[in-house]
Amino acid sequence: MIFFTFPWFLATLSALSFSIGISSMAQAQTPLVVGHRGASFTAPENTLAAFKLAFEQHADGVEGDFYLTADEQIICIHDADTQRTTGVKLPVEGSDMDALRELEAGSWKSPEFSGERLPTFSEVIASIPSGKRLVIELKSKEKIVPFLVEALRRAKRDDITLLIISFDEETVRQCKQQLPGVAAHWLTSFKQSKTTAQWSPTAREVAAAVRRSGADGVGMNGNRDCIDQAFMATLRQGGCKEFHVWTVDTPEDAKYFRDLGAFGITTNRPDVIGEAIR
Repeated sequence: MIFFTFPWFLATLSALSFSIGISSMAQAQTPLVVGHRGASFTAPENTLAAFKLAFEQHADGVEGDFYLTADEQIICIHDADTQRTTGVKLPVEGSDMDALRELEAGSWKSPEFSGERLPTFSEVIASIPSGKRLVIELKSKEKIVPFLVEALRRAKRDDITLLIISFDEETVRQCKQQLPGVAAHWLTSFKQSKTTAQWSPTAREVAAAVRRSGADGVGMNGNRDCIDQAFMATLRQGGCKEFHVWTVDTPEDAKYFRDLGAFGITTNRPDVIGEAIR
């Protein structure tokens, strides 16, 4: 997975490139450990407390989910509505930032996190320590991209690295067009046919989607029934040289994907996974 230093218009970024070449795949490397919505095993997901704890647990970076609000601001939350993490049901894209910020988003996890709010994108990017990474999952698809461009311009965080991820090919394509120097990965999960027992998408289909979107690589759910040496060989032959996996919370799975050459492992437990693979 390639993480580029922000700002994106810098021409020479090779010193920060961590791409996995075909020749290097035979040698296991230590993947980056990324906190899934922060250290969300312990802290309430997608809150500043969770992101802070992930770095205290020695994560290399954190991943957060972002929507565009009704008043065209960017907020950090995974679900399309606020019910699960705040107890109050508001549609995220149909609500203004002020209404969303009034909600309390920490006590559902533990009383010690009472008072946590849904953070803005500006708050999240400001919280990333120098030299660390922010993985930005875009939930609002391509309409959010111009607002992300402006938010990154205002943030001026040239001391951190970024990766944009999305399940939507067009969103990835727009990110690569509007933010050409920022790495972007297309995301996919796997489904098994009840009739044929075959898994989809195949490695060839994944590689084709990566090419169509212009992505720098792929992020896949950590399904060991799908991802093996043969899958990776086909993926590389199709032109996709880098991948990360989520959500990997056991040392055994983390070591498995490390040995396959994963650049990054996204986990709810960065302390446990970091200790296992480093």
